[in-house]
Amino acid sequence: MGIYTKTGDKGTTSLFDNKRVTKDDIRVESYGTIDELGSFLGLAKNFVKEPEMKEQIFTIQNKLFTVATNLATENQAKVMYKIKEEDIKYLEEIIDLYMGRLNDPTGFIVPGSSVESGYLHVARTVCRRAERRIVSLTGVAEVDPLVVKYVNRLSDAIYAMARYSEDQQSSVKYQ
Repeated sequence: MGIYTKTGDKGTTSLFDNKRVTKDDIRVESYGTIDELGSFLGLAKNFVKEPEMKEQIFTIQNKLFTVATNLATENQAKVMYKIKEEDIKYLEEIIDLYMGRLNDPTGFIVPGSSVESGYLHVARTVCRRAERRIVSLTGVAEVDPLVVKYVNRLSDAIYAMARYSEDQQSSVKYQ
């Protein structure tokens, strides 16, 4: 069985609730960027040394399917799985864990002193872009506020993991 349907050959795609939209629709851009984020996290996970962090990334990757499903469904009554406050709390625990291990550093650092941290920082920037796309979507469609909150907190969690994974904490030197 092939994976091609030919239904998108004219530049449209189906949302989760079967509504057809153009492939450049802000909703498609939103969940597509979440998909990209999940892929970058998968790449980063291959370079992460700590089993605990690998498991956290895997858990986040799974939760991103819930985020994407919410974004890919125009009719929110048809969304089967939702982001919950406990999902956000989980991210806050990750942030507190890694920032606490670094004694809550301040200031900007030059990212990427290890392959692990470099890929996590790329994932963080993709997450920030996803958040911007989702905020744009909220201007034209209903989006669960917990999805916006989750993605915002997720970028902080990825930042904390990336910062913790740095081999060196090289402060930015403004010139």
